[in-house]
Amino acid sequence: MKTALIQQKYMSSKEATRTVTSHKIAQASQNGADLVVLQELHQNEYFCQSEDVKFFEYANEYEEDIAYWSKVAKANDIVLVTSLFEKRTAGLYHNTAVVFEKDGTVAGKYRKMHIPDDPGFYEKFYFTPGDLGFEPIQTSLGKLGVLICWDQWYPEASRIMTLKGAEILIYPTAIGWFDNDSEEEKQRQVESWITIQCSHAIANAIPVISCNRVGFEADSAGVMDGIRFWGNSFICGTQGEMLTQASSEDEETLYADIEHTRTKEVRDIWPFLRDRRIESYNDLMKRYCD
Repeated sequence: MKTALIQQKYMSSKEATRTVTSHKIAQASQNGADLVVLQELHQNEYFCQSEDVKFFEYANEYEEDIAYWSKVAKANDIVLVTSLFEKRTAGLYHNTAVVFEKDGTVAGKYRKMHIPDDPGFYEKFYFTPGDLGFEPIQTSLGKLGVLICWDQWYPEASRIMTLKGAEILIYPTAIGWFDNDSEEEKQRQVESWITIQCSHAIANAIPVISCNRVGFEADSAGVMDGIRFWGNSFICGTQGEMLTQASSEDEETLYADIEHTRTKEVRDIWPFLRDRRIESYNDLMKRYCD
């Protein structure tokens, strides 16, 4: 399975950004990609830098967005992983990954479960935690374990996806630095981000695709100084080996050939699932073991 992930900048408007994204998807398809992965909330600026009710208007176009990306998937004969702002009803919104089949039909969706609330990342103001659980999405290319950004720090999420048959983990992402952070701190953050996701690949013997934004985005509300999204999108194999990685500054389309048979080969020699002591894990159901 030839996979492509598209790391790109926000182009100052939804229309301009979608045009660029669609062009990059067409190029990926022409280069033989079967699966294309886009970054978190890829149509708009990362509006969660501040809390402003005006941004809820973006979610009003959710159904139109579904129709648009359905046509893109069908036109390019690809399985497409998108990241959209979903409105269910007034006052109830989700950060939702929608997966399209090659014929444009919706294969399934995942609503982001872990919602951050940190300076510059005020997502709890906008998004209700997901209620669809950690369910892999069946496609013509296999079962995709789609998660979103903050989910990538939680081994429980990747493990459950694996236990339910996911053959690959996919993380559309929006994470970056504040310019006033030290260079040492910036490096620690990126290395931690890469390490935790590669560890999910190792622990579960399945590949991981992590597609991050890149470029500086000012806070349109003027509350924050802005975020410099650190890119570094990557695809790693079943033993955490880096197959391809983007830079921290450039827009890039990454490609990798993923072999599902590799999972069996690795699990046969590292049978982590076999040796799990499931009868001893009840404490994981507690917030903290006081």
